[in-house]
Amino acid sequence: MIRSLLFAALASLFLANCSDAANGQAAASPKPAAPSAQRGEGLPYEIADTEVWDVPDPVSRRAYQVFVALPPSYGDQPQRRYPVLYVTDADYAFSLIKQIARRLNVERPTVEEFILVGLSYAKGEGGMQSRRRDYTPTPNGPSTARADAEHGKAVAYAVYVRDRVFPFVAGKYRTDARRRFFLGHSYGALLGSEILFSEPRLFDGYILGSPSFWYDRHHMAEREKAYAEKHDDLPARVYMYIGEYEEMRPGDPRYAKDVNMVTDTRAMDRALRSRNYPSLRMETEVLNDEDHFTVAPRGFTRGLKYLLPAPAK
Repeated sequence: MIRSLLFAALASLFLANCSDAANGQAAASPKPAAPSAQRGEGLPYEIADTEVWDVPDPVSRRAYQVFVALPPSYGDQPQRRYPVLYVTDADYAFSLIKQIARRLNVERPTVEEFILVGLSYAKGEGGMQSRRRDYTPTPNGPSTARADAEHGKAVAYAVYVRDRVFPFVAGKYRTDARRRFFLGHSYGALLGSEILFSEPRLFDGYILGSPSFWYDRHHMAEREKAYAEKHDDLPARVYMYIGEYEEMRPGDPRYAKDVNMVTDTRAMDRALRSRNYPSLRMETEVLNDEDHFTVAPRGFTRGLKYLLPAPAK
């Protein structure tokens, strides 16, 4: 009897929450519950105060999801609108950035509160399959890729984010449409660069981490030149980071073996600064003692502090 009543109460609570969510932006999401114990008994670990939504792409007919984490004050300040940070490679980056942002504000406000949106890989695909297709700008993938690997759909994927994900998030949450930010690492940063040089106002700021500027014989360097030939401004804030060891150094196992990513990142930084774009604000850092696989958490932290500093009191 007690078990039946408990299941009934839980079902009622679940249906009520679904009803509130269906009401969209007009109904503010409930105040996040206080942290509690995990369910135990071998059940999967859950990330508290997060939501997952299916947002398919009707053009490619692929099934994607978005992961959403609301800021701590969201339920207490129903009139407030929040900036939104969109992150690629959500399977890895979403939970990490959520916790970095939380810890940065433990003792004092360091970064502004924001809505975090993770862009997932396509359902049924591994991360590499999705990212090499959706994040790369040309079909000319690296020679080491499988013969049947698909590349070069970054433009199509950016259109999906713009036309499907943005309206979905804006319709369900209290977003500040003037303040959208992008974060991508490696191929994710290649996607961000493609957007920056094709539709820069799609985001107000970009965190481009360990960007794969080597891709397709430095295709992105040509994209930068092409943009500069037709435009006299680049309205964006850009933070680029790269690990010290992401560079060829024969005989030293810490360094990259076949690419000069530090050189490439510095070259892009010089090129952008040489244009003297009046609206461009940027910072580039080579982070010491880091390689391509260790640098992301530190780069994420630096990027958040650069793009979303807490307002001065």
